[in-house]
Amino acid sequence: MRSLSQRAGDYPDPQMVTTAALAARNDAVRAQMRRLGVDTLLLSLGAELPWLTGYTAMPLERLTMLVLSLDAEAILVVPALEAARVEPRPELFALRPWAETENPIDVVTGVVGRSRRRLGISERTWARFLLALQTELPRSTWMNSSRITSPLRAVKDPDEVTALRRASAAADRVAAELLTSQIPLIGRTEADVSRELGQRLVDEGHDTVNFAIVASGPNAASPHHHPGGRTIGAGEAVVCDFGGTMDGYCSDITRTIFTGEPPEEFLDLYAALAGAQAAAVDAARVGTPCEDVDAVARDLITDAGYGDQFIHRTGHGIGLEEHEDPYLVRGNRDPLAAGHAFSVEPGIYVDGRWGARIEDIVVATDAGPEPLNRADHALAIVEH
Repeated sequence: MRSLSQRAGDYPDPQMVTTAALAARNDAVRAQMRRLGVDTLLLSLGAELPWLTGYTAMPLERLTMLVLSLDAEAILVVPALEAARVEPRPELFALRPWAETENPIDVVTGVVGRSRRRLGISERTWARFLLALQTELPRSTWMNSSRITSPLRAVKDPDEVTALRRASAAADRVAAELLTSQIPLIGRTEADVSRELGQRLVDEGHDTVNFAIVASGPNAASPHHHPGGRTIGAGEAVVCDFGGTMDGYCSDITRTIFTGEPPEEFLDLYAALAGAQAAAVDAARVGTPCEDVDAVARDLITDAGYGDQFIHRTGHGIGLEEHEDPYLVRGNRDPLAAGHAFSVEPGIYVDGRWGARIEDIVVATDAGPEPLNRADHALAIVEH
């Protein structure tokens, strides 16, 4: 029986990923390390660790760290009480449990060795551990490990795309129930609707709920509104943005509903938004710079007179994490590659009145963009 839970900083384990697939990722990371002149990677909390090992560290005060060097066996340093959770993969790494009476910084430093000069460390590593390592390795220079891993993680393999399709299809089923009035809105609090969206995600196969934004009336003008005690009334826009983790990979979808007959002004706003979102999806083709996709949506919304009300980037990458590379934003000249998976989610927000957003997950393929979300994009009008 699955349970409804909100994530608290943990990361999903990749499900049923083969040792051969993990080995290929490790080889690609080491090749990237050579290109950038990095001796060793130190990976703790974050998605990089499960992506390379199949193991997710618990966010504890006890240090877990993979030491991945160019010319030595990888060592996974874990608290002894966590060692039983690690699936042995001797082809990839050796396990080094540390006892409660040991200093894990000394253990990691001993594994790294003091001759290493160029180290990469995961961005999610707790500062206390980084500062202690820097004290013990004063002659080393440091960089974010994401410079090495993010471009590799951004390109999903076929199994990862399949997992994203499954998660998106499950989210679509919940969205379809929302759009067809199977989830009542009027007279309920935002928090109550949020809980139901989350439970339905779990009922459709998600392991965890990552977020379920429900923003009604003037709250719909806040893109990351936290659903609270406001009661949804008639004659309001309601933005619902929800997603979770299913078999290790994330879903994320946004649809906008209007409770009752919308005024012409809102219909015009929504028509501009829907046209911009569809055009941006179509523009998300292999070889297109990420910022150009953002510009397609932004220019159309600006031409419609709402440029100042589109206040965030057009999209973010998705995979093991809800937000990862590539980002569809001005200034990112990186071209889309086959296997990139990302959201396309322009929004228009009129402070104090209303807002609207449409979001799909899209995969760039050599045959063109593949939207993973198929739930109706038309403005849903509900009476209850």
